[in-house]
Amino acid sequence: MKILKILLLFITVSVSAQQGGMWIPSLLKGMNEAEMKQLGGKLSAKDIYDVNKSSLKDAIGHFNGGCTSEVISPKGLLLTNHHCGFGQIQSHSSVENDYLKDGFWAMSLDQELPNKNLEVTFIVRIEDVTKQILNGVTDTMSPQETQSLIQKNTNALQKGYTNKETWQDTKVKAFFKGNQYFLFVTESFKDIRLVGAPPSSIGKFGSDTDNWVFPRHTGDFSLFRIYADKNNRPAEYSKDNIPYTPKHFLPVSLDGIEEGDFTMVFGFPGRTNEYLPAVAVEQITQKVNPTNIKIREEALKVMDAAMKANDEIRIQYASKQARIANYWKKWIGENQGIEKSNAIAKKQKLEEQFTAEMKKKGLAKKYGTILTEFDRLYSKFEPYAVKRSNFIEVFYRNSELMHMMFRLYQLEQAAAKGDEVFNKQRDYVISQLTRIHKDFNAEVDRGIFDAIIPLYEANKISSKFYEHTAFTNLSAGMKVLKGKAKKVVESINKDSAYIFAKPYIAQFYSDLEPNYQNINGEIAKVQKQYMKALMEVLPSDKYYPDANSTLRVTYGQVNGYAPRDAVYYNPVTYLDGVIEKYVPGDYEFDVPEKLISLYKSKDYGQYADSNGKVPVCFIGTNHTTGGNSGSPALDAHGNLIGLNFDRVWEGTMSDMNYDPEICRNIMVDARYILFIIDKYAGANRLIEEMKLVHPKNKK
Repeated sequence: MKILKILLLFITVSVSAQQGGMWIPSLLKGMNEAEMKQLGGKLSAKDIYDVNKSSLKDAIGHFNGGCTSEVISPKGLLLTNHHCGFGQIQSHSSVENDYLKDGFWAMSLDQELPNKNLEVTFIVRIEDVTKQILNGVTDTMSPQETQSLIQKNTNALQKGYTNKETWQDTKVKAFFKGNQYFLFVTESFKDIRLVGAPPSSIGKFGSDTDNWVFPRHTGDFSLFRIYADKNNRPAEYSKDNIPYTPKHFLPVSLDGIEEGDFTMVFGFPGRTNEYLPAVAVEQITQKVNPTNIKIREEALKVMDAAMKANDEIRIQYASKQARIANYWKKWIGENQGIEKSNAIAKKQKLEEQFTAEMKKKGLAKKYGTILTEFDRLYSKFEPYAVKRSNFIEVFYRNSELMHMMFRLYQLEQAAAKGDEVFNKQRDYVISQLTRIHKDFNAEVDRGIFDAIIPLYEANKISSKFYEHTAFTNLSAGMKVLKGKAKKVVESINKDSAYIFAKPYIAQFYSDLEPNYQNINGEIAKVQKQYMKALMEVLPSDKYYPDANSTLRVTYGQVNGYAPRDAVYYNPVTYLDGVIEKYVPGDYEFDVPEKLISLYKSKDYGQYADSNGKVPVCFIGTNHTTGGNSGSPALDAHGNLIGLNFDRVWEGTMSDMNYDPEICRNIMVDARYILFIIDKYAGANRLIEEMKLVHPKNKK
């Protein structure tokens, strides 16, 4: 348990304030409290996380497993990003009622719209269960043996766990590359209704051009409400459900921010890899990313042209286009940031320091082969990592027809396992095909396929199978799936698209995936050892666990930055900048007439800054990643001052190398959110149920 003693050291020793890191909220006492105070924070660790009394954690919800949201009223009003709620806004939209284009505002509770398969999860309690999960695990075990025993221990722990209510659940997550484990008691609400969303010309202002960049002028927010049963407990949708009364909700600050102010972002960051060796970062940025960037670039060209030419296609593909474009641009910025920050050379220098200290401390026998093992394994890993990643882009993420073929292959494999397995898999495949066809256009998809398949397959490929396959039509595809397993499999294997795709998918399962997973398992074992070794060999460095979609706190300050020579970005943008960017009729930079009118008349209400301008966005040094979308930005007292939604392009490499000089998170100013709700939408009932505060006036 030596690793845990080292962890405890970092929790209890007070040192100078550090910006960067994603900290477990139940372990904030000591060092983190001191750092937050030095940065201007006024909160105690118990204010942030407490299992006996309400605390900030009780207002933070995991939004549908991918984003973060927060409760901002005593009636369960929920705030998240426009792009996080985009799928729900889209699902309620039609050509006649285009909520993407025009926005949506429920002016009463009975106008709030229910959403299928949308849930918000809160963390009730966090417990260290390392001892139970690693019971019996030894260093001599293979990765497969280790994982099998860990899973067995996890299942036993969760099955026997009783310190929760009947409607609550548990999950166990690994930290520090598998050196530590925590159990989370969770509470999930499944009746979540759409309350309000600005038009895309506000919520998505700047679209692809401004994505991942600053200065930013995007009102990236949407509003939902949590409904519960009469006992205030989670329940499936029912017209009898009532607005949820939260354990805690966030007051909203009207005082805004200034450069140097403390900021805390609380949420569910998805995934980071801060402790990768140099050889891994080099492989990702120089081999994997460039090929994926090219595939998405070609797909986006086809999609964008079709969306500009046809309104129905624009609505159909809006969510998909945003999803594809998001990581396409992120990978570009990540590569540039790694190069600009000289991250690979810095990691190599750290490895030299690690090697020298390891030898000095007599630990060469214990840890001396780690770095050479990384070199060997990543060399072996590269061809599989690149090809597998490209396969996923071509056959899973970009072409919907190929995605369908991928699902059909899984169905064929299920047929060999008996009728029960087959029927269950068929139900799933039908649900996936139904979902895909809701927003599917065969001609657009064929154009995407034609554009990207040459980047995966060198031989010339004809897409004539699009003309003959049953699966470009939902009803025709469903007919193929009717009947006994044997008949369905025979029918699938006669389909032109499946005949084309099957050999590629079979190769994925027989070669790419098993080789990738086997080598990746070996790498994970060495990475776990490396994490432990770093903390033992270089104990004066500070270590926080990588993001893994669990609740985390990151703190910093409002701060501008210099991305390039002779260029400096001030930390706050204003409504003036929206008008400056305005291009009438442009899909990225159009501005609603009413917003222009409010700007011209200076009808800003109580939401203007001290300079008489309406703030729109601001940036800070908080260490964020995907999953932090929708996270609240909190002031020194725990009041809402903004809504996290992006990072600056130059700092997207923070997933592998956080650098406080250029890594900045981008937030919508809370006053712009209030201004749009109140002055633009006239949804005063929502303002009235919030608690608006002036914390700076109380100092």
